[in-house]
Amino acid sequence: QVQLAESGGGSVPAGGSLRLSCKVSGDIFERNCIGWYHQAPGQEREGVANILTGWGAGNTYYADSVKGRFTISQDIAKHTVHLRMNSLKPEDTGMYYCAARSRGWAGTCGASWFAAQEYEYNYWGQGTQVNVSA
Repeated sequence: QVQLAESGGGSVPAGGSLRLSCKVSGDIFERNCIGWYHQAPGQEREGVANILTGWGAGNTYYADSVKGRFTISQDIAKHTVHLRMNSLKPEDTGMYYCAARSRGWAGTCGASWFAAQEYEYNYWGQGTQVNVSA
């Protein structure tokens, strides 16, 4: 059974750092695209970063709003994707979800992977809350 489980959220002051983790259970990690979405209060979900997972992969993509501040990475042995968030801003507040589609969509990993509608993602985690105070 495939499951995505996020952890690592919390409350920090502006300028602080957090590291989110997305543990992937089930046979979808290798050669797939795993991404992070941010949902601010009252807003729609927006793509933040994604990574092509597995050995010899690791290609990454970042939304303009987080470039230079966030880093997405993978721990292949643990089937986990991390999102290191530095220089956090109040506008980074909200729920963070990791998501995945079936492997057939791995070739779109990058900006176009985030063009899918929410219902087109096969798997979502339950989310983890991030609060950044001014």
